[in-house]
Amino acid sequence: MAKVLVVGSGGREHAIAKAMLASPQVEMVYCAPGNPGMPLDQIQTVAIDEMDFSGLAEFARQNAISLTFVGPEVPLAAGIVDYFQAAGLAVFGPHQAAARLESSKVFAKEFMARHHIPTADYRLFHNLVDALAYSQEQPIPQVIKVDGLAAGKGVTVATSYEQASAALTSAFETTDTVLIEAFVAGFEFSQMVLVGGDHYVLLPTAQDHKRLKDDDQGPNTGGMGAYSPVPQITPAIIQQTIQTIVEPTMAGLKADGLSFEGVIYVGGILTPAGPQVIEYNLRLGDPETQVLLPQLDGDFYQVIVDLLAHRQPVINWQTGATYLGVVVAAPGYPGPTEKGVPVPTVPGAYYASVAGQTGQLVSAGGRLMMVTAKAADLAAAKQAVYDQLATLDLGRLVYRHDIGAKGLQSK
Repeated sequence: MAKVLVVGSGGREHAIAKAMLASPQVEMVYCAPGNPGMPLDQIQTVAIDEMDFSGLAEFARQNAISLTFVGPEVPLAAGIVDYFQAAGLAVFGPHQAAARLESSKVFAKEFMARHHIPTADYRLFHNLVDALAYSQEQPIPQVIKVDGLAAGKGVTVATSYEQASAALTSAFETTDTVLIEAFVAGFEFSQMVLVGGDHYVLLPTAQDHKRLKDDDQGPNTGGMGAYSPVPQITPAIIQQTIQTIVEPTMAGLKADGLSFEGVIYVGGILTPAGPQVIEYNLRLGDPETQVLLPQLDGDFYQVIVDLLAHRQPVINWQTGATYLGVVVAAPGYPGPTEKGVPVPTVPGAYYASVAGQTGQLVSAGGRLMMVTAKAADLAAAKQAVYDQLATLDLGRLVYRHDIGAKGLQSK
């Protein structure tokens, strides 16, 4: 029987660990560092930081870990996969050079240009004066991106020149590389792909909700909820995404000597000209993973083992239901948050930045938990989640009330 180590501590890692534990081949799943909500699902947490590569590798050796699955982007960008591979340990995730597709927006844009992958036009700036001058000449809205990892929050869609100026000024206080990108109107979706060299597995489509408040108001967050599949993203659009984005991305990685075993996450947008890439991530999305992996009709551990061995997995996804989840966050999120606010213990929920112990969980960060439901259609799944949230004593915890609304609009 296999033992699996999941690196990370959030809701995504909770979902990955739960999917691994469902495999008949897996006897134990550890999550490092994990969180105190995970033991509700028999996941063993290990007090090793996700950036302590030597500690994690030593744990994997001493505990005869068969597979390590890396959840978050920060250790991937820092080279955890290279470290594990050098130690002869089986690990699923991109190596550091490939992880630049997420960790550097400039690298990603240049990659897409080189390999003719559809994305918005952009200009690159290294000083505030030139950036401000260019911004004033361009139409509004415009998109301002900080180069580097920003936990899903490094993008500003400026709807006025004042907002653009403020975003650029703020950006150059922390970096010397900023992109100004043409705004592209369209319907956003997430398309994740599990890859192993030339082989890949497409996950169902999902839609994340980045803004804090209803109707896409308020600041960008790491994600306030998700649903899957997305009715507007038809089989024909998925096929077009494969042909114009997924396969050219994999071919580009191979051509550039960057092939790997891990995840390609296309943050896509459906435009009148077809699907385009907003950005790449090189790991599973959070909160999308929590509504995607439960749709797998099969053995997630075996899928990953096959991809690591460059074999094409045999895989089926459910097609009869919709999955929807709503994130509950601490007061103050995505800014400084209140610690120690009570968080309810809900069977089946996915936990993230919580402290305490089972039955007495409290806030320890921003996103705290995600409540999900499965139903025959999107409207019923949405209703089921919000009915459950209404029964919980959430006090001053915050969540959106409109997750899934876009999917209910006419196609």
